[in-house]
Amino acid sequence: MPGAIYAEGLVKTFGDVRALDGVDLDVPEGTVLGLLGPNGAGKTTTVRVLTTLLQPDSGSAVVAGIDVLKHPNEVRRSIGLSGQFAAVDEYLTGRENLQMVGQLYQMSARDAKARAAELLERFNLADAADRPAKTYSGGMRRRLDLAAALVVSPPVMFMDEPTTGLDPRNRQALWEVIEELVDGGTTLLLTTQYLEEADRLAHDICVVDHGRVIARGTADQLKAQTGGERVEVVVHVSEQIAPAREVLAGFGKGEVAVADHTRKLTVPVTGGAKLLAEVIRELDARGVEIDDIGLRRPTLDDVFISLTGHAAETETETGADGAAQQKEAVK
Repeated sequence: MPGAIYAEGLVKTFGDVRALDGVDLDVPEGTVLGLLGPNGAGKTTTVRVLTTLLQPDSGSAVVAGIDVLKHPNEVRRSIGLSGQFAAVDEYLTGRENLQMVGQLYQMSARDAKARAAELLERFNLADAADRPAKTYSGGMRRRLDLAAALVVSPPVMFMDEPTTGLDPRNRQALWEVIEELVDGGTTLLLTTQYLEEADRLAHDICVVDHGRVIARGTADQLKAQTGGERVEVVVHVSEQIAPAREVLAGFGKGEVAVADHTRKLTVPVTGGAKLLAEVIRELDARGVEIDDIGLRRPTLDDVFISLTGHAAETETETGADGAAQQKEAVK
C-alpha cells in the first residue's frame, strides 16, 4: 500500500530542459522525507507537482490517498504548503493574515483568532502582531508564512526550504514545531539545503540531481555508503607531519590525506574507539605531539559531496527548477 505521499515516474520539462526525469517517491504516513539536492536539481518542481501547482508531463502521484491529477481540489484541502517565497498579504497585519487563513479553512472566527495568537507567540511575532506585514523584515515575513501554513493541522505538509533566511533561534523553534506535528501523525515532505536539518528531522532522505533520485535511505545508511570512520590528527608542529603520516599509514585502510597549512592528517579506518586508542599510543611512542585527535564518521555534507560532486549550499538557483520558481513568484 503506497504511503501518504506517493509518486511514480514523474516527468516535467521546461523547453529543452528535463526538470524531472522519472522521479519516484514513497513517504509512509507520519514520517518526514528529506529531499536534498543542488540548486536546480528538481526539488521545488517536485513539490509543485505534488501540491497541484504544476501539471507533470507524465507519471502519477497520490497524496493523502487522493490522485493528484484527477482530484486536485481535494488534494488542496488535505495539505499544507510553505513555499520558498512568503505568501502573505502585505496590507493585513500578521494577526489578520493568520485569522484569514483560518477562516478560509472554515474555522470559526473564535477558533481562528485563538490559533493566530498561539502561532504568533510560537514564532516570536506577538510584538508585531498588529503591524501590517509590509513593515516586517524578510525573516519576519518568512516566519509569518510558515505560521500560515500551520494554522490548520493537515494530514500532509510540504515545506520547501522552510528555514532559509531564519536565524538559528527561529530555525530551532521551527524544528520543534515540525517534530510536534510529526509526533501528532502529520506526514511531511521537506526540501532543504541545511544538512543538519535533514539529519535531525528526516526519517528517510532522497538525494536528487538533474531531475532524478540518485540515492535514498536513512541518514545513517547514506553515510555508510560514503565510507567508514576516519581518524583525524592535528600535529603540534609541521616537522611532525612525516612521522605522524607513517603511523596513520600503518593503521589506515586507504591513503593518508595531509593538509599542510592546518597540520591535519586524515585516514579512513575500521575499528572504532579501540583503534583510536592504539593510534594515540603509537603516536606517543614515536614522540609525535598532537594538538587534536578524533574519530570522525561521515556527515551528510560528505554524502552530498560524494554523490553530487559539490557542497549543498551553492549560488542562486538556476536551471529549469529555478526558472519555474521565478515564474511562479511573479504571478
